[in-house]
Amino acid sequence: MTKIPSVRELFERVREPLNLEELTSGLSAGRPIPSSDISSPGLALAGYVERFVADRLQVLGQTEITYLNSLDQSRQKEVIDLLCSFPLPAIFVTKGQEVPAGLLDAAQSASIPLFRTSHKTADFYRLIKPVLEDLFAPTTTLHGSLADVFGVGLFFTGQSGIGKSECVLDLVERGHRLVADDLVITSRRGNDVLIGRAHELAGHHMEIRGIGVIDVSALFGIRAVRQQKRIEVMVHLESWNQNSAVDRTGLDTQTTNILGVEIPKIIVPLNPGKNITVIAEVIAMNHLLRYAGFHPAEQFNSKLIQKMQKKASVRQYLQEDEE
Repeated sequence: MTKIPSVRELFERVREPLNLEELTSGLSAGRPIPSSDISSPGLALAGYVERFVADRLQVLGQTEITYLNSLDQSRQKEVIDLLCSFPLPAIFVTKGQEVPAGLLDAAQSASIPLFRTSHKTADFYRLIKPVLEDLFAPTTTLHGSLADVFGVGLFFTGQSGIGKSECVLDLVERGHRLVADDLVITSRRGNDVLIGRAHELAGHHMEIRGIGVIDVSALFGIRAVRQQKRIEVMVHLESWNQNSAVDRTGLDTQTTNILGVEIPKIIVPLNPGKNITVIAEVIAMNHLLRYAGFHPAEQFNSKLIQKMQKKASVRQYLQEDEE
């Protein structure tokens, strides 16, 4: 689901990296940000507001502040009052500029949060846009375990007790990295990228039946964990059923939809003695091969068809070779 963040959430995220100073008091607590876009008021300062989008965060750079300071006091108040008559989520002043007293008073009266940053306008845009994209990203919580295997994000699913955590723990012992266990907070970036991370309270802890909760980073070192990872393949673990149909060739690729993004889904039936850890590594390496344009199952099938066609043509030739 797509959440509507508040100005306070944004402020807490960017306060330190943007060296942000809150000039108004107590206005940003629950004020919503309807849009992820951010822009300067532009022609609205000149009085043209027909195309002014008021639900965006507004940025006043050196050009805008210089223009306001160039106006006489009555005209400046008129322009500022017009700007603050809109329900703006917040206003940011860049380059550490001195804020006109009329703007501070008008923002406070209109309950519009006003902030100041020491960063240049271009740098401010560059740093705040990724944060806004993350705050507005569609997000859901998935049940499973996420691991980085050879650089591929494998998301393990299956019924409770099937062995997802044990499989990931074995992968960590073999040098791969844990991202999240049990609960995976998943968000969509752009149109086709899924990013998974652990719940902030769970961190990199795992529950292993018979042992209890363990801290993977403490046991295996900081190199055994990642803060987040792109989800690229779903590996669904299920109990072996001899009556169920299993793809033996890999030509019938299944997919699953998460937040509108299609990713490959591989079903792995489990029976006693099966080395799921090695299989998971092969799944990751096979995905890398396919990403590079090499599809082993399709190439094998193509060679097989060519061989059959060649034999059929030779057989036809011999049948037509009559004396």
